[in-house]
Amino acid sequence: MSTFETFVEIEAWQKARQLSKAMYEISSTAPFARDFSLKDQIRRASVSVMSNIAEGYERGGTKEFLQFLSMAKGSIGEVRSLLYVARDQGYIDERVFLDLTARGTEISRMISGLMAYLHRCGFKGVKFK
Repeated sequence: MSTFETFVEIEAWQKARQLSKAMYEISSTAPFARDFSLKDQIRRASVSVMSNIAEGYERGGTKEFLQFLSMAKGSIGEVRSLLYVARDQGYIDERVFLDLTARGTEISRMISGLMAYLHRCGFKGVKFK
């Protein structure tokens, strides 16, 4: 793993962005779109994943980055849990459910890998220019 110049270069952030886009798309279709509470919750949780990665990176310190990565990991768990609710309510079919949960699992693993990397390499944070 190499160092990053911006959070946009972090693959976990890129994948989280794609998943967030997918969450907006699937929650815009009926009947999902009419379940305002679930729609709002899954959208906020998916945006939270990419936002926490970005915010943690921009804070510039390893401890804070790790803390925000931990929150991002929690949010991706929330997204995966909410996908079960969407499937159980019939808002998404099994194929969509399996695809999105697999993507969520991949993002979770990437975040875990990034956290382990930061612990191992002694990352000291962003150097602002």
